[in-house]
Amino acid sequence: MIWSDTGYLLSKNKFGENSIIAEFYCKNHGKISGVIYGATSKKIRNYLQIGNKFHINYNSKNENKAGYLNIEIEKILTPLFFDNKKKLSCILSSMNLIKLLTVENQSNIDIYKIIGDFYNFLEKKDWINSLIFWELELLKLIGYDLELKNIVNQEIIDNKKLYFVSSSNEKKYIPNFLVEKNNENIDFNQIFNGLKLISDYLDKSILGPNNISHPKSRIDFLNTIKE
Repeated sequence: MIWSDTGYLLSKNKFGENSIIAEFYCKNHGKISGVIYGATSKKIRNYLQIGNKFHINYNSKNENKAGYLNIEIEKILTPLFFDNKKKLSCILSSMNLIKLLTVENQSNIDIYKIIGDFYNFLEKKDWINSLIFWELELLKLIGYDLELKNIVNQEIIDNKKLYFVSSSNEKKYIPNFLVEKNNENIDFNQIFNGLKLISDYLDKSILGPNNISHPKSRIDFLNTIKE
């Protein structure tokens, strides 16, 4: 099997002395993995950064074995944020989410497109507001539509409208902007609570039932934005 495509680097792991096994999310082939020979050479490793966009040539003699990848850098993205700890941590967390939540060799052009959208809003001042809605869109694209307005109740306390969901032993308040889908004039506590809400949903509805631990990269990101 031989094909060419473009894709974003999701992960990389050392393989032998001079090679790595890399995962990409590609435009036409979805998430794929393969061996890159010579990837530890200075020429290649400098641009093999998680999140960068590549042109990929894939070659596999057997569908049951790992393919081999020849890559060329198409767009340098992640190094643009090397001097911003929070945004760099966000990139690693977001690419890892796509790695965890997508199925290998199953194409989804909309997921490929929202990776490009991710870098568009990352350059903006209120990027973290947009991130929450981006994560909700990612969940929707993989089949988990967290349509909060259909499951929340509301109450008025001190003339303020509050949204909540309740179970037999818990009452959890939901940040208003997530229900009303308004990402303007949001204070940090609301943003952080929104991100934690998504983390809880990931654990209870997706990761936990599949015996997947909560990704360290996301925990690190949440800790970083609290600093």
